[in-house]
Amino acid sequence: MLVGVSATIFTLQNKCKNDIWPGIQPGAGKDNLRNGGFRLRPNEVVTVNAPYGWSGRFWGRVGCSFDQTGKGSCLTGDCGGVLECSGAGGAPPASLAEFTVNSPHVFYDISLVDGFNVPISISPSGGTGTCKSLSCASDLNQNCPSSLQVLYKKRVMACKSACMVFNTPEYCCTGAYAQPSMCKPTNYSNLFKEACPDAYSYAFDDSTSIVTCTGANYLITFC
Repeated sequence: MLVGVSATIFTLQNKCKNDIWPGIQPGAGKDNLRNGGFRLRPNEVVTVNAPYGWSGRFWGRVGCSFDQTGKGSCLTGDCGGVLECSGAGGAPPASLAEFTVNSPHVFYDISLVDGFNVPISISPSGGTGTCKSLSCASDLNQNCPSSLQVLYKKRVMACKSACMVFNTPEYCCTGAYAQPSMCKPTNYSNLFKEACPDAYSYAFDDSTSIVTCTGANYLITFC
């Protein structure tokens, strides 16, 4: 760590009615914070310190059950059937809070590119710069098109991205569509964007969705 550069504090808060199991995936070569996952009960708050230069993503796992050894599964956001994700990412669909911590700036966003499973927000405190709060407070599961729904006992648990369902260049921004001038919003990404204007709704949505802040700490809230 550089002299005079302090850690960034992430505070994770569960405002949902049920338990959430946050997952944390670091960028390549970055520290594995809190072993990558833990249980967060309703109204519980947990702080996580990230060193200078850290990058990674946070997401909420829903409907999890683990045994005493930390093995089990989650209905959404599962990271290989373990409590502590230990560097593994969550299975989509999952709402993501993404961060890159670099001096003097922190870049952050909410991404629905991999779909939606739980409302999520990012609120910075104590920083300078744009430093605005980002929120995806709408429950997209309530308005998810039938073709994108993830169902469990007839209940919509998550909403897939169009790329995940149809796997075409048009929806995935690949091949001939692998550039902003070619890959445009679709009816599906527009549905996500209308529900959560602050969030990335498709791969090239970054011009309106990424925020830069300096010297802040961050509250990540589920629901």
